[in-house]
Amino acid sequence: MKTRQKIRSGIILFSFFLFPAIFFYLSPALILQASSEGIINGSFVLFVLMFLSSLFLGRGYCGWLCPGAGCQEALFLARDNPVRKGDWLKWFIWVPWIGAIAVLAIKSGGYHRIDFFYMTKYGLSVTNVQGLIIYLFVLLLLIVMPAFAVGKRSFCHHLCWMAPFMILGRKVRNIFLWPSLQLHAKPNTCKRCHTCTEHCPMSLPVEEMVSRAGMENGECILCGTCVDVCKQGAIAFHWTKLKN
Repeated sequence: MKTRQKIRSGIILFSFFLFPAIFFYLSPALILQASSEGIINGSFVLFVLMFLSSLFLGRGYCGWLCPGAGCQEALFLARDNPVRKGDWLKWFIWVPWIGAIAVLAIKSGGYHRIDFFYMTKYGLSVTNVQGLIIYLFVLLLLIVMPAFAVGKRSFCHHLCWMAPFMILGRKVRNIFLWPSLQLHAKPNTCKRCHTCTEHCPMSLPVEEMVSRAGMENGECILCGTCVDVCKQGAIAFHWTKLKN
């Protein structure tokens, strides 16, 4: 494992260890409750920041910071079968959820207060048995069980309510062609060894993407795994505009 991947793995594992403390700041439920009271809470702020970051860093959050990523990649040791279908399923969660947030905010007369630490105690999320039960229920039902039943990072593909913010941000970036972090391929140096595809944590057809010199994919989390496992140097990071 190259140094970059050691650092990335360390960061997402550390983020996972902190998950009980930051759980409410990523909650899809608390943002609904806060919106019904006209409050902009911590998860509202973080979801906005995810969208803004994706304009320049794509889904880098998913690959480098997400606590759910740390849990899912730790599970690769036990279950690492690829996921090939169903990326559209998360939109059936995200669209009505966003609609519900908007409706609740309108009913409350709009947002009139910011409380980043809404429903937390001393800024921490899980501070009692009830909070621990909720945390473990979400962790097992939404992250661990899908990973074993469906495949690696199934939560990212099928259930994540945060991914659409960044996917939409990437699309906005692509429309305006702003310079951003991109993967760049050199098809002529590719030896078709399948290593990049086999190691991709998001089960993407990386070798196929390299062969057509089109690395843009809404499910790519810019983790750099394909960059680091390719012995031919056929894939690299670049800060540039997307080529049409």
